[in-house]
Amino acid sequence: MRPAQKTAHFVLYTRPNDLPHARLGVVVAKRFAPRAATRNTIKRVTRELFRISELRPLDCVVRLSKAVNTKAGPATTAQLKAELRLELTRLFASQHVIKRAP
Repeated sequence: MRPAQKTAHFVLYTRPNDLPHARLGVVVAKRFAPRAATRNTIKRVTRELFRISELRPLDCVVRLSKAVNTKAGPATTAQLKAELRLELTRLFASQHVIKRAP
């Protein structure tokens, strides 16, 4: 698989599938997010944005490729979630995402 899109912290890999819906895989390495709470937050936010987005039939793998909780990065969960949402929204938008009405 080749990277379809990159952001500051993530890489999105995609491959067409023969199903009527998209599928998601999330990879969050311990070396990039040492705290379990941080890893779970990343996975939760990724799944949430994937669910509210309507993608064409693709297999998507989102991989964390850079440490998120560094001294220069956000320390609070609210700041972290806000940055993650922004980056992940850009990733999914690059794959022709159509937002569902709330």
